[in-house]
Amino acid sequence: MTPGHILILLGVGAGAGFASGLLGIGGGIIMVPASYWVILAMDVDPEAAILIAFGTSLLVILPTAISGTWGHNRRRAIHWKTALNLGLCGLAGALLGAFLAVRIPGAALEMGFGGLVLVVAVWMGLGLMPRLVKREAEPRENPVLVAALGFPIGLVTGLTGLGGGVLKVPVLVLALRFPVHLAVGTSVASIIFAGLGGFVGYIVNGLGVPGLLPYSLGYVNLLPVGLCLVATSIPMAQLGVRAAHALPAKQLRYVLISFLVYTGLRMIGVV
Repeated sequence: MTPGHILILLGVGAGAGFASGLLGIGGGIIMVPASYWVILAMDVDPEAAILIAFGTSLLVILPTAISGTWGHNRRRAIHWKTALNLGLCGLAGALLGAFLAVRIPGAALEMGFGGLVLVVAVWMGLGLMPRLVKREAEPRENPVLVAALGFPIGLVTGLTGLGGGVLKVPVLVLALRFPVHLAVGTSVASIIFAGLGGFVGYIVNGLGVPGLLPYSLGYVNLLPVGLCLVATSIPMAQLGVRAAHALPAKQLRYVLISFLVYTGLRMIGVV
């Protein structure tokens, strides 16, 4: 790994942490592609590299989500009953997703991740986020619906290394009428559990696999990839929380859309 790769990972960790606190996402949608390309540059087989990127992303998502949860909880912006239900059902789905991911060809995972990123970019680009932000209502409690939504979103977490916040926030707003700030905080809190399920899954399913990076637990790389991402994502998550409660996210959304479009096209081999 070169000094340039280290700087890239530090910058990516900072961006992912900030986006996590601001938008209620895990940050994996930023970390996975960047870490995947860095891991490929370290002469790791592409089949293993994409799994390492997923597993390491989930490692970083855990402390980043904890940091964001602490900030949102201080502002009383978490509906804990919903967060626990969504998170625990997501944990079960993420364990299954990680089990399936190591049995799917790497090229299919790469294409699937790229396609999901493009879908998210289109969703954001259509202008749905501004309408969501303006919507304020009393949140509904529907444990059965939350559980039914939590498991498949957790499955996506395990399959892609994402925290699932890009799906959870609109679901909470549209299906359960959560005010957006409460949806963001609740999403971040639930990501802790789903991220834990996927993280454990990638460790267990990667034990004893040859050709992985040194200082790894299964498909989770602790050094240098994980450490570089964690070092900047945790403090930036707190800054993202402050921005979420003080600033409009419109300009950041446009930057994120541009990044997502490029990343999605790159992952599916168009650029």
